[in-house]
Amino acid sequence: MKTYALCPISDKKVNEHVARVNAIITVLLLLGFIVTHNIYAIVFLVIDFFLRSVGFSKYSLIAISSQNMVKWLHVKDHFINAAPKVLAARIGLILSGLIILSIMIPFSSVSLVIAGILGLFSFLEGAFGFCVACEIYPYMYRFLYADDYKSYN
Repeated sequence: MKTYALCPISDKKVNEHVARVNAIITVLLLLGFIVTHNIYAIVFLVIDFFLRSVGFSKYSLIAISSQNMVKWLHVKDHFINAAPKVLAARIGLILSGLIILSIMIPFSSVSLVIAGILGLFSFLEGAFGFCVACEIYPYMYRFLYADDYKSYN
């Protein structure tokens, strides 16, 4: 088995500082949900994650706010590969959707656990720049492209 990291790549770039502020805002919204059990925060996250996961970040209120904060703080741009952040947005979309589904069923304790997981992932990105999506991607790749993976190894 290969021991190097496998992460999605693309020709697009994003500002790492903006991505980290996105994650911090996500943590704050999730904390608001956990404290108040207000579903509107999660609905907002679903819409925002959807916009970021399909390439419409310019319409994402979180991304716009993050860009403005980074600009206001005069933080120097640091561009990185966009694909891991798009994958992270898709994972965030799935987890946010699961939170809404678990509220509707109703499994409120499950929704809090999922919110905690998403919050942990976002906190790791925001505080330490640790992209959990890059750690999950090799397993997703093996599952989705099992035949390609077997022929590669």
